[in-house]
Amino acid sequence: MTTLGTVRRACIDIGSNTTRLLVAECEPGQLLEVHQERAFTRIGRALQPDGTILPEKITEIADVVATQARGAAELGCIEIHAVATAAVRKAANRDVLVAAIAAACGVHVRVLTGTEEATLAFLGAAGMMEHRPSGTLGVVDVGGGSSELVLGTPDGGVTWCESFAVGSGDLADSHLRIEQPSQEALDRARAHVADALAAFETPTPSEAVAVGGSATSLRRLAGSVLDERAFARAFELLRTQPAMVIGRRFALDIERVRLLPAALVILESASRAFGVPLQVGAGGLREGVLLEAAANAG
Repeated sequence: MTTLGTVRRACIDIGSNTTRLLVAECEPGQLLEVHQERAFTRIGRALQPDGTILPEKITEIADVVATQARGAAELGCIEIHAVATAAVRKAANRDVLVAAIAAACGVHVRVLTGTEEATLAFLGAAGMMEHRPSGTLGVVDVGGGSSELVLGTPDGGVTWCESFAVGSGDLADSHLRIEQPSQEALDRARAHVADALAAFETPTPSEAVAVGGSATSLRRLAGSVLDERAFARAFELLRTQPAMVIGRRFALDIERVRLLPAALVILESASRAFGVPLQVGAGGLREGVLLEAAANAG
């Protein structure tokens, strides 16, 4: 039940790995989470050589979004915002998917550019921090099909951002397919990410935040601050323990565990590029979408 002055809104994030729903009580500059859920839909893996999404995957995604939209409506949401990121962004038939979702549940999907994705991730990360950054804030958002590095300030907004086409799903499929990856496989994945980051010069922020589903999951394995020691602990665990064991121990979906080595490589590389440890953030893209909606309505 909403309180006076708040509006209940939902965001459905159609990512390359997962399709996630967030329902929150919203007012300008503030969110209170009511409900969240996710489905591992792996659109990135379903992209065909010609760049299209298979019809059966389009039907699956439309059904998942329709189910999440119904749940949001039952929870009293007056607005449902849906966004799509890298896998849909690069799909040759993305308009077919957008139309299928609209036909299934009447929800319009906003396909984000890399810059829009970065900006909204920054807004969500900065807006949900417990303290106000004293200087520039860096944000790394690891998705399934792309990752974003962003710098800015809460007052001035984004001052620098880069989106690069390396995500946890793509990196896992290309370099880290096997559970308990070897050191050699991890080193090859690191080299791949390093090549992507070498295309631009990353400024150094005062502090930095990691957002996205993998970063949130890593909090359980490595703690709320991802520094060199935390990365080393997490890598050792993922190299020596089966995904099923880790999933049971830390109450994580096994599909998420299988993506964690790739996500960890990207986050470690981003931390080195920023030159500071990463705090695991309380908000990201979905929160940014809802904060933006509340600000625009206010």
